Amino acid sequence: MIKTSLHWLLLCLLLLLPGMLVVAQDSTLTKKDKPTFRIGGALRFNYNLSSWKKEQVKRGGDFGFDMFRINADAAWKNLSLHAEYRFYSKDFGGGMLKEGYVRYRFNDSTHVDIGLTQVPFGNLTYNSHSWFFNLPYYTGKEDDYDMGIKFERRSNKWNYQLAFFKNAEELNFGDKSATDPGRYSYDVAGRNKEVNQGNARAEYMFLPQQSIGASVMLGGLYNIPSGNMGSHWAAALHSNLNAGKWNLKLASMYYRYNPADSAQFSGYVDMAAYGASYQVAAEAFMHTASLSFTQPVKWGPVSALTFYNDYSYMRKPATDFHDTQMNVLGCMVTAGHIYTYIDWASGKNHPWLGPVWNEALAAGTPGAGWHSRFNINIGYYF
Repeated sequence: MIKTSLHWLLLCLLLLLPGMLVVAQDSTLTKKDKPTFRIGGALRFNYNLSSWKKEQVKRGGDFGFDMFRINADAAWKNLSLHAEYRFYSKDFGGGMLKEGYVRYRFNDSTHVDIGLTQVPFGNLTYNSHSWFFNLPYYTGKEDDYDMGIKFERRSNKWNYQLAFFKNAEELNFGDKSATDPGRYSYDVAGRNKEVNQGNARAEYMFLPQQSIGASVMLGGLYNIPSGNMGSHWAAALHSNLNAGKWNLKLASMYYRYNPADSAQFSGYVDMAAYGASYQVAAEAFMHTASLSFTQPVKWGPVSALTFYNDYSYMRKPATDFHDTQMNVLGCMVTAGHIYTYIDWASGKNHPWLGPVWNEALAAGTPGAGWHSRFNINIGYYF
């Protein structure tokens, strides 16, 4: 009941804020100093046909609601605000704040963000082209958002980011409460919680539209049952290369979780998002290669076709743990404000692409085969 009330309160505030800003304006201010406000959002629907769901295959797949979101952007002088709130179905976590932060801009090249902001790690904003993302997303290393403060500075050749995150999105504020799974990006959950995390990321533009970079993170891992503090860290090398209509994103990363828990829980951690959790190997190497080609067209409202293939591999050093692979072949169709992703996603030991959910990204299954999902996501963005 409390969570539902908060969702409606946030929606009401978003609808009332334009009027509040108008009242606050002073007619003597210059145009540059006047507050600005903009509302946007998206409505998406999804069709999927999964090879391992036999009854769904008999039905010819399922087509239904995916997500509705509201975006709010406000600015005044050197201050600005950005927020995105999403509404999924109850089984996929319901309503959740994807991101929301206040920014102070020192100048055109330097700013600081405070709030729920994107973790500076790997290729940004995304390390992939498809609707499914890559394996790092499912382990909290792509398009992740945490609560903290982030500093960013850009120059002609360099982009630097430094950040401190007190914790992931905290929704319960209890003494020993576990991480709530109703969130957009994957975070450590279950018996442990991410705390006091530092991030550093540097990217160098060695040619126009060609960059290479490195990222590191180090933080605490609080164990709820014992009250002891463990640790986690990760490092990545990444590049984003463009040549005409082509784009290539490459990344290699390593991560390690050291839970301050009993030995039986040392080989994995629980991670959660979209209303559910699963196990993830405590240590892994991940390698990704994502290639796209964009072809402009003039087919009525269709203006561009973007063809892509995103591949990722997760190697788990632990004995008796079985590696995970993921590949997404697809095309994005751009037609005005409508973006349609048509994906053929395949996975091996992948919770979202196979019949095994809980341990697929941890121990996995010996001799696991490939499973696939044909997916069409249609979204109107405004």
